Amino acid sequence: MTDGLQPERTGLAWQRTALAAGAVTLILIHNASRSGWGAFTIPAAILGTAAALLAIGGTIRERAFERGDTTSPSRATLPALVALLITAAAVASFTTLLL
Repeated sequence: MTDGLQPERTGLAWQRTALAAGAVTLILIHNASRSGWGAFTIPAAILGTAAALLAIGGTIRERAFERGDTTSPSRATLPALVALLITAAAVASFTTLLL
């Protein structure tokens, strides 16, 4: 029985989101290097961690789909952790800009 292409698209969406988060991380790292590695380093590190978690989660899901495991994971720990890290990076960025 197949569930269609939705599980594969979900895995690819994780990877696209990781790529976008990685690109924003590079922009933040560039900005931090131009400002002397000050407070801009914190949001870059937080967002870099979120990008790495997204890439790992996407890879795990993609490999599960390749094995034929199309069941959705019962735990939402990783998405919740990534959402928390992205929110923390946004708050740290705004705080840094206001200082």
